[in-house]
Amino acid sequence: VEFCGVHFMAETASILSPEKKVLIPDLKAGCSLSDSITADQLREWKSKYPDALVVMYVNTSAEVKAETDYCCTSSNAVKVVEHIWAEHGEDTEILFGPDMWLGAFVERETGLRDDPVKSGRFHVWDGECHVHAGIRPDDIARTRAEHPEAEFLIHPECGCSTQAMEYVANGDIDPEGVQMLSTSGMIEYVRENPDGEYIVATENGMLYPMRQAVPGAKLIEANRMAYCKYMKMITLPKLRDSLRDMKFEVKVDEGLAEKARLPIERMVSIG
Repeated sequence: VEFCGVHFMAETASILSPEKKVLIPDLKAGCSLSDSITADQLREWKSKYPDALVVMYVNTSAEVKAETDYCCTSSNAVKVVEHIWAEHGEDTEILFGPDMWLGAFVERETGLRDDPVKSGRFHVWDGECHVHAGIRPDDIARTRAEHPEAEFLIHPECGCSTQAMEYVANGDIDPEGVQMLSTSGMIEYVRENPDGEYIVATENGMLYPMRQAVPGAKLIEANRMAYCKYMKMITLPKLRDSLRDMKFEVKVDEGLAEKARLPIERMVSIG
């Protein structure tokens, strides 16, 4: 498997398919969100709340996943937290991370902010992605003011858009004309309305497949600077060299992979 993505993605592929050789074009292609919490930091956090269950975003290292009870994505984070309450009791203490914006979104969507008892048992790590750190309400409001007829599309599974999701949920962004869609959902939505104008809140590289699929669509970046420098480290020359020389392999230790696989499988079983 040649993984044209960042390191934690290649690690996850190795965890789920230990029998396969997983390559990545550049071992330095990291993730600022994943780097915001280490296994040592998580262990220290857990020691303060020994009875808590840990929910970590998939944008984490294998070592962090191995210390985790449940993984989640942006699109199923609420479902995972609600599953924990249903299975383990509503008084269950939860450590959620590392994306503080996704944590805030979960708090909003589950009504935690209106429940002082529950909210006191839901702890969120103070981490964020360098891309979505640049997507601010003022920038979005300005872009929407410049394009008042444009619809606002948010990609819920992209780490860089969790902040925009929270802004909408919190009322910092006008929810009128806002759509939360996957990449394929965005493409289909724009394809059905090709004459429309769309502001897209996600890593700007995601707009490329949309423009390829619907060439005439008017797509506007929510923030022109919202590019992932790590994803952009994966280039065609590096891919060529990796395939030619069968480098660089990402292999997660079998014991570590077994521990890290469990929270992923729990997430998948929830849906």
